[in-house]
Amino acid sequence: MTKHLIIPDTQVKHGLDFSYLRRIGQYIIDKKPDVVVHLGDFADMESLSSYDVGKKSFEGKRYVKDIAAAKEAMDKLLGPMREFNIRAKKNKEKQYKPRLVLCLGNHEERIERAVNSDPKLEGLIKYEDLPYEDWEVHSFLKPVFIDGIAYCHYFPTGVMGRPSTTATSMVSKLHMSCIAGHQQGKQVAYGKRPDGSTITCIIAGSCYEHNETYLDHQSNNHFRGILLAHRVNNGCFDECFVSLDYLKERYD
Repeated sequence: MTKHLIIPDTQVKHGLDFSYLRRIGQYIIDKKPDVVVHLGDFADMESLSSYDVGKKSFEGKRYVKDIAAAKEAMDKLLGPMREFNIRAKKNKEKQYKPRLVLCLGNHEERIERAVNSDPKLEGLIKYEDLPYEDWEVHSFLKPVFIDGIAYCHYFPTGVMGRPSTTATSMVSKLHMSCIAGHQQGKQVAYGKRPDGSTITCIIAGSCYEHNETYLDHQSNNHFRGILLAHRVNNGCFDECFVSLDYLKERYD
């Protein structure tokens, strides 16, 4: 049996405080999961947003700021692990090196869409600009299967490929344990296989402290945090949600 720690969408952007990512990094060191999965949209890439072009809110958005913010945020997240391993090496102790898996999200895919829309950008902006060199990176909407759980930024449904918006529909249509991000809040649904083992599907797409300007007050009031999958075995696991508020209380 293994332990997975899952980080939903962080959507880091210029001007934000990334202290919460260091707390997540400290929690990773405390729990030492075998696998750490980021569900995508680590970087917001707001300079490439087609929705904001022409709006006042778009003024001042720059690609270099997006990349710099992503690098700062990644250093916060992985800092505790790097520091732990430096100490372990110095003390001739075992280093901690979990499998790090990152599923690209639609915000990272903005890079590819921008190049497709304006070929002059080819070679100037690229996925490799993002600070994901320590991660096993999986293409947007290409699931990765780990210990019987399918991970993806979201799971498309129907001929139009729209995101599955409920965990219940994921159970009925995908017939295996799946964990997705993309959609704010958290949803959990369960099913059964013919052998009696449990199918668990989860949607959790918010792991950031800022409020989104396109959402109203009620819509911004949703779960923000990470989750642990304990005792993972062939898609069966015990889930535990950990809020950013709890991590702040614990580490501050």
